[in-house]
Amino acid sequence: MMEQVQPSLIMRNDTILGVCQAIGDDFGFSPMFLRVPFAVLLLLNPMAVVGAYFGLGALVLLSRLVFPDRRRVAAAPSGAAGEAPAGAAEAEPMAIAA
Repeated sequence: MMEQVQPSLIMRNDTILGVCQAIGDDFGFSPMFLRVPFAVLLLLNPMAVVGAYFGLGALVLLSRLVFPDRRRVAAAPSGAAGEAPAGAAEAEPMAIAA
């Protein structure tokens, strides 16, 4: 089975810096709960919303640098390209054909 590789939040086509998506992923809620209020407030006070968005982006970047995602670090291959990391065969569950 081929794993689907997702690009980083910044490189995706459907996000602007990925701030709302990152906060939603970190706290376990849909990023639409942040995107909709940001869009509405953008009409009322664009400078404050853009400043708040980039401020939250800086906080997300800082939190990702200080506290890296352990799942992502553990999933990174340790060997050369094409080699499975040591112990990878034991960690993956067997697929049962139905």
